[in-house]
Amino acid sequence: MTLQRYDCKFVQQLNSTNEMKEYLSLLIIFLSLFGIAIGSFPKFRMNRATISLIGASALIVLNEMNLGKAFSLIDIDTIVLIFAMMIININLRLAGFFNIITNKVITYSKSPKQLLIILTFSSGILSSLFLNDTIVIMFTPMIIEIVLHLRRNPIPYLIALATSSNIGSAATIVGNPQNMIIGIQSGMSFIKFMFYMFPISIICLILVVLVISLIYRKEFKNEKFEENFISEPKIYKPLFIKSTVVLSIMLIAFLIGFPVAITALAASSTLLITRRIKPERVFLEVDFSLLIFFSCLFIISHQTNYLLNSVVKISDLQFFSEKRIINIAIISSVLSNLISNVPAVLMLSPIIKEMINPEKIWLTLALSSTFAGNLTLLGSVANLIVVEMARKRGVNVKFVEYLKSGIIITLLSLVLGVLWLSYI
Repeated sequence: MTLQRYDCKFVQQLNSTNEMKEYLSLLIIFLSLFGIAIGSFPKFRMNRATISLIGASALIVLNEMNLGKAFSLIDIDTIVLIFAMMIININLRLAGFFNIITNKVITYSKSPKQLLIILTFSSGILSSLFLNDTIVIMFTPMIIEIVLHLRRNPIPYLIALATSSNIGSAATIVGNPQNMIIGIQSGMSFIKFMFYMFPISIICLILVVLVISLIYRKEFKNEKFEENFISEPKIYKPLFIKSTVVLSIMLIAFLIGFPVAITALAASSTLLITRRIKPERVFLEVDFSLLIFFSCLFIISHQTNYLLNSVVKISDLQFFSEKRIINIAIISSVLSNLISNVPAVLMLSPIIKEMINPEKIWLTLALSSTFAGNLTLLGSVANLIVVEMARKRGVNVKFVEYLKSGIIITLLSLVLGVLWLSYI
């Protein structure tokens, strides 16, 4: 009898301890996602990478998780793919590849409308292959310099750059980090993903041109530039030839059906075999904080889904069972603007894995989490890069000014995207 009493007390204490751990875990997750959403904590010099690292570490310690278990939660294929694409993009930049592209954009633009069209489609298509963040980093300073020199309003061109790079990045698995996660976890081939996503991305790039042309009618009257602003692009020929050859082989391998992560790793490793470029120069430009951020997010997202499923099995909820494409589009769009698109994708991925025939659902998640990033200036990292780089050059893109285009582009592109995936 006494033994049973002690057993009951032990069980009660154990349950109480487990409940306390769950509450603390939820608090850590909330603070982590809140910090990730706003990008920092007031009065603390912390960015998204440090916030996610501290949050993941706290969850590991609190839940007495060994490091082997924690590392097993990280999708190494996704991390490898992101790292490999960084190496490839750095080599292309050092070779002058992006300088040539921006130079061609300017050369063939004879009027404001032509500049808008060429800028929108070049940034969108390039973002599908080289990450949207990379494209806006390369395009933003050049566009500001050209437009101000020609005495034009830079705001519509910068908004077009931000929104088109987001939309274009949805077209392929390697266009943005959330697509990479979806591509790896779904097991979908590069060509199948592109078959569904590339056409709707092109359609929505046309939408960007139409919306911005209508909102900024005065800027896009039928007139020609009074002068051309052409500068000779600087290229490093040996690296340029090598990088473009390796890039071409990699894209062919993607289309044939080779594993995306392994192919990208092989391509990036090939570019590191060199007698001319010091490895330190390449590795100094690798955004290791981004790799830490994504790695820790896998741990935080796993613990979030574990706690949610201990309360209710989310995949059994009616909301996820009926009209799945529309519902996933709504949920991911809202979450992407609350906590950012990568955490949103990681939170929804385990739910989608349990669904029957989830292919269209994965595609919907990729489309909606990316297109939703155009809603506000805070919706995607690419938007913030454009705004910050513009501000440093004396151009202020105001939050409300962006909303005039962002809301319309987001809502129309999401509607078109859902209709496309529903009926194709």
